[in-house]
Parts: sequence; C-alpha cells; structure tokens
Amino acid sequence: MDKKLEHRFVKLLEANQNIVHKICRLYTNDKDAHDDLFQEITIQLWRAFPKFRGDSKFSTWMYRVALNTAITLYRKSKRQIDTQDFESLSFKIKSEEYDDTTEQQLKLMYDAVKKLNDIDKALVFLYLEDKSYREISGTLGISEVNARVKMNRAKDKLRKILNP
Repeated sequence: MDKKLEHRFVKLLEANQNIVHKICRLYTNDKDAHDDLFQEITIQLWRAFPKFRGDSKFSTWMYRVALNTAITLYRKSKRQIDTQDFESLSFKIKSEEYDDTTEQQLKLMYDAVKKLNDIDKALVFLYLEDKSYREISGTLGISEVNARVKMNRAKDKLRKILNP
C-alpha cells in the first residue's frame, strides 16, 4: 500500500481511537483482552480501509467495522480473542494510554449493558454516543423504525437490570 494511504489511515485512527477503546471496554473484561481486541480491530480497519469510499463519516464506518469485529470475535471465542501478528504491518500507531476516569461514573451502566445481547449492546453503545437513529440504523444495517423499537426494548431491559 502506498505511504499516502497509510499516513491518512494512521492519522484518522489516532484521531478516533477512543471509539475503538470504548468498544473494547464494552466487549472485554480485562486489560489483556482489551488490548488484544484493540489490535484485532485495528488490523481489520487497516484491511478494510482501501475500500472506504467516504460515503459516510470515517467515524461511522469505523464504528461499523469495530462493532462487527468485536461481535464476531466475541461470538466465536466467548471472550478468548485470537489475534493476528501485528508486527507484520509496517506502520506504527501512537497509542495513548486509555484514561477511563470519566467513564468510571458509568460503571454500573456498562455492567448492565454487558448483560445485554450483542446487538442490543451495540445499539445502546451508539445511542450513548449520541448517534441519531438514522446513523444507528446505517451502522447496524437495520431500518430506522427497527432501531427505535429495539432501543425501547433495550431501555426496558436495562431498567430491569438496574432496578430489579
């Protein structure tokens, strides 16, 4: 791949890496699994990047690839993430240490969300990221009406988990 494309990818990934960190936090329980999933999502993003046409915002496309990777790996391995050799890729990404102090307030919510099924997790995550139902439906590949219905059901499930 050409250096221009590689540079563009690294710049976009570094600017949006918190998206990947949040998804990793949602689908993993410890730092090693978080780091492994982050690495695997980064590899999948890099592989898919040449096909990114810019029809949507980079962050929306990134959510879709990252969520699909997390859900696929989560289902396959049930939290045991198999990864590929990251060293074989020629570029280096400057990774910031993940600071979750602001998200500590949301710990109860994250714990409750983790109890939801994979699609509901993704739906709630995108909703909490202030994505519109149009963006949510596009990211998850469902209709806007279906996204609203599923979100209402997910909210009910969360209420029951948080207030038994």
